[in-house]
Amino acid sequence: MIRPARRGTPSELVVVGLGNPGSRYEGTRHNVGADAVALLAERAGDRLRPSKDEALVSESRLVGHRVLLAFPTTYMNESGRSVVRLWRRGGQDDPTRLVIVHDELDLPPGRVKVKVGGGLAGHNGLRSVEAHLHTRDFTRVRIGVGKPPGGKERGVGHVLSRVSGATKDLLAVAVAEAADAVELILTDGVDAAMARVNARS
Repeated sequence: MIRPARRGTPSELVVVGLGNPGSRYEGTRHNVGADAVALLAERAGDRLRPSKDEALVSESRLVGHRVLLAFPTTYMNESGRSVVRLWRRGGQDDPTRLVIVHDELDLPPGRVKVKVGGGLAGHNGLRSVEAHLHTRDFTRVRIGVGKPPGGKERGVGHVLSRVSGATKDLLAVAVAEAADAVELILTDGVDAAMARVNARS
């Protein structure tokens, strides 16, 4: 596990929403994690701004707690390169205080789950985070986008396609629920958040 190098008051959570940068990826399934972090920054009365950590960042107070919110501006498969720098900046040494918000093919569209550690479900962004942090014991807020028609092998086209209509509305609700889950982790802790969020569906 990479140890943080920050001096001063650490962030209570480092929250990273995974996705791909650029307008061509806005509104895609793969960017729901980034959408959730942008919503959290908005709730904190702030916005994500460019930083030297290859990410858009907000250091804010959210529901009364100091938090570092970020969206890596690397591509998804290189997310770990930015996350390790953000982790050091946040100053935490408990990997469960790193929360990765991401899309999840293995959950039905709109379903939100909280998880600590465990398998990576073939998610290349999570693989990159593990490779750079040397641990998979971080917390994940998983936003279900469902498997594509024809099977998981068609997942790339599925997650990189823009959504519309009822699916767009469903994922917008899920993004808000994922943001709620992060706030619950801040106020009540990871175990309580898992119990409450995972019991909803």
